[in-house]
Amino acid sequence: MDDFEIWLKTQRSRISAKSRLGEKLSYIAKYMDGLKLFLDDGTVEMDSNTVERAIRPIALNRKNALFAGHDEGGRTWARIASLIETCKLNGVEPYAYLKATLQAIQPRASMSSCRRTLTSRPDTAY
Repeated sequence: MDDFEIWLKTQRSRISAKSRLGEKLSYIAKYMDGLKLFLDDGTVEMDSNTVERAIRPIALNRKNALFAGHDEGGRTWARIASLIETCKLNGVEPYAYLKATLQAIQPRASMSSCRRTLTSRPDTAY
């Protein structure tokens, strides 16, 4: 790896950084620390596909909220969807979390009002 770094540094000093090859060499140099970490630690993944797959539902829900029919409703749905997906990512049951959160926010609210809030459909909430 040390020899490769020396070679890379030599090539970068010889080739214009604005050339296509120079841009590619700069890209390699930029991620050299990550490459070393990957080579040194077998548990480090080469790409971020696992993370991207895990957060895809959050991004899709936020995007879908754009079509909620009302700006504030869309923002509200995006917040709730983010909470739900974050619960799932962290191994927390979303319904139980939201129920406990609503009960903590409104200690005087009856269980039936919390239940109504949690079971109301988005298309009837407006």
